[in-house]
Amino acid sequence: MIATARRFFGSLSSKQWIGIGAVTVVLAGGLVGGLVATSGSTTPLAKAAGTTTTTSTLAPTTTTTTTTPALTVPHGYCPLTDEKAPGGVPDRPALAVKVGNEPGGARPQSGLNEADLVFDTPAEGFIMRYVVVYQCHDAAQIGPTRSVRWVDWHLVRQLRDPILAYAGGIGINLNIVANLKWAQSDNLLGNAAGAGIRTTNRVAPDNLYTSTSALYSLSGAFNKKNGPPPPIFSYSAGVAPGSTPLAAVHINFSYDTDVTWTWSPSLASWVHSYSDGPDVDALTGAAVTTSNVVVLVVKYRFGPYAEHIGESGDFESETLGSGSGYVLRDGRLLKVTWSRRFVTDPWTFTGPGGKPVSLAPGRTWVELLPDTTAAAAGGITFTP
Repeated sequence: MIATARRFFGSLSSKQWIGIGAVTVVLAGGLVGGLVATSGSTTPLAKAAGTTTTTSTLAPTTTTTTTTPALTVPHGYCPLTDEKAPGGVPDRPALAVKVGNEPGGARPQSGLNEADLVFDTPAEGFIMRYVVVYQCHDAAQIGPTRSVRWVDWHLVRQLRDPILAYAGGIGINLNIVANLKWAQSDNLLGNAAGAGIRTTNRVAPDNLYTSTSALYSLSGAFNKKNGPPPPIFSYSAGVAPGSTPLAAVHINFSYDTDVTWTWSPSLASWVHSYSDGPDVDALTGAAVTTSNVVVLVVKYRFGPYAEHIGESGDFESETLGSGSGYVLRDGRLLKVTWSRRFVTDPWTFTGPGGKPVSLAPGRTWVELLPDTTAAAAGGITFTP
């Protein structure tokens, strides 16, 4: 299944894909309409910003609403990193780009260090894909770009009115994202084809790249009515009480995607690598680093629709509810409980004694770790 999962939809003809898309939409029937009506999600409906609503199971018509403080960063600081914005915060929404991560084809990627935020998400066969988010900085080359997945719009909804860029996908997912009322859908194999280029040093499908300038200019009308996203993390200068020193964390997602984050005191950052060596940016040659690593242990299911006949359905990581996790910052580790009630909500993290946990200013990587992997021997290991 893992080997087949690496095949890209580009190996099918356009007529085959149109046929598959039509079949999935017909089979979905009313489901598609229901998903679109709820912002493409079967998860709880979005709430108004700054409020939390609870409903009693004994009296379902009774609700209690409380106001929660909105996350903020200082004026002139990037909302997704809490770092001083060079030249001021750009008046533009978050731009989320789907990027491949298969060994031997997609790696090394371009544009990861220029991002404010990276989501590392399992796909079918436990291969991994990135959702790379830009707002304050630009990247001259991003990619290779790959197909949109169910988890993508559930992750980026907390960015308020983002642009979501990708390269094709199965019919039902394309239909959903094209009809989202809160996001600009940029399909590099469709309506945003002019924003992508095919490189000559990679083999399809891992040779389709884009850039922030191409995507933002393509979505110019969208930018004018949507400003920067709200912060989705809280930040602090100090580490929360209860943390312990950490040299490295190793996550064994699958047989060819085992990730290690190693703390570098000289860089004051976590450095990304795989079992076959360091991870470097293909365009700049710089090591891939981040200030924060957030590991969320999540439940998952396989959706009803697969990219290829005979394969498992799309890997649907549940990012709502609550669960265990880890926050890595400043060379230290803290075990936390994460929670997120609505798709419009950011995650909150609580540590020992229920105290809130903040991140260090800087770039953040969010690792979605399947609960079965976390429970397996060697699934996640820490080196003090």
